[in-house]
Amino acid sequence: MTAFRIPMTAPVRTAAPFVIRAERASDVTARETLLDVCFGDNRHERTCQRLRNGRAPAAGLALSAVRGGALVGTLRLWHVSAGGRDALMLGPLAVDAEARSLGVGAALMNAALMIAASRGHGAVVLLGDAPYYARFGFEAAKASQLELPGTFERARLLGLELVDGALDGASGMIVATGAPERKVRRARRERPLPCAA
Repeated sequence: MTAFRIPMTAPVRTAAPFVIRAERASDVTARETLLDVCFGDNRHERTCQRLRNGRAPAAGLALSAVRGGALVGTLRLWHVSAGGRDALMLGPLAVDAEARSLGVGAALMNAALMIAASRGHGAVVLLGDAPYYARFGFEAAKASQLELPGTFERARLLGLELVDGALDGASGMIVATGAPERKVRRARRERPLPCAA
């Protein structure tokens, strides 16, 4: 009698449905379109966007999610002073509607928080949906004494300490402290220097 034999094969690896990478200059148009779709025409008038205007995101903390060569998600963090404490402000986080079931938002959040912690940042604040962001450790209590320069819903201002105590006693206004945004210019062609004989 022949014994039944189960063939041993290695599982086939499939390509990840999306990739998280650093934002590139080539992502700008797609990012802006995605943000318009997700947040509407008035997004530039919102309190947090006005806080970010004219500022560059924190180094290494502008991320893109790409699937099949197309941008499907974006997340950026910005330098702020949170009531006199150095912190980062997260936002906006946006994911294309067709990619939301893939976990793109959570992957962007986890990557951003890991990078921020590895770079020595102590805290992150954001204005967002408390039930969604609670799973990443954000809570209203950490930002309860902080204010934004404009209208906002108090229950949506959330904080997360990457270093214990980073937001202890933080109170007052959140203000932008990051570097001014550089406008990308085309490089001028350099004329070759004349050769000395």
